Amino acid sequence: MRSGVLAGSFFAVLILSIIAGRASGQVEMESVYAPPEPPREEEGVNEGGVHNLLTVSYLTDYVFRGIDFSDFGGHEDTANLQIQGQLTFDLGAIQPFIGVFANVCNDDPISDFQEIRPFVGAELELRPINVAIGQNSYIYPDRDDFNTSELWARITLDDSALWKTAEPIFTPYILAAYDYDENNGWYFEAGIRHDFEIEGTGITISAIADVAYVMDLQQIGFTPLVPDNTGWQHYDIGLIGRYSLNSLFNTPRRYGEWSVEGYLFYTDGIDNDIPATSQLWGGVGIRFEY
Repeated sequence: MRSGVLAGSFFAVLILSIIAGRASGQVEMESVYAPPEPPREEEGVNEGGVHNLLTVSYLTDYVFRGIDFSDFGGHEDTANLQIQGQLTFDLGAIQPFIGVFANVCNDDPISDFQEIRPFVGAELELRPINVAIGQNSYIYPDRDDFNTSELWARITLDDSALWKTAEPIFTPYILAAYDYDENNGWYFEAGIRHDFEIEGTGITISAIADVAYVMDLQQIGFTPLVPDNTGWQHYDIGLIGRYSLNSLFNTPRRYGEWSVEGYLFYTDGIDNDIPATSQLWGGVGIRFEY
């Protein structure tokens, strides 16, 4: 009986103490839930169904698939403004995309907009294989006879599993394009790429190499006509340096990823009977991805 009285007295004193403490503001009740964590840098990044990519570059030459288009109507080492925008629709394993590329050459006597290239396609991720297919339309303002279109497919291998590394080592790819409109021929390309990320600096340097083979392809009306345009056409080696402006200005990625890029390439022909350019070229650009 005495123990019951003592227990009742203890709980009565405890309740009175809590009431008195709350009245004086001295007692704080702890929540049973963990306090919210501070937001991470990755939070707020575009995780929706549509992503965009925009690049704006100034280059000493416009070299595309082994041909220097700056030589046609312009002058050697004429500055070229290049703009490319792309929208990608994230549907999971398959990602359709649409975009446009434009090259502006002020020294071209016929048209400042030397080339406009709308494109559409889709990527299918089947890790370690990435398959992409698409269609390009090549539009040359005021040179309508050169306009053409092509279908293309590209297979890229994520070789990280082969080398047992966290990131790919060479990321080899094969590209095949068929010009079904004006030039009626095949373009094949195989290449590799490796990214060197300098940790803690926001700098990434990408080394690139590729080689191309053409089959019955006249390339484009700008180039000389070749009766049997089949063989190894050209190769490229180059470096792309990228510096994250997010790191420079300590800007969270939730506002998009900004970077400045530098390009340095060397292009050279292989078969002397097939048109190709020997050219050292490069430039700088701005890239925005969200």
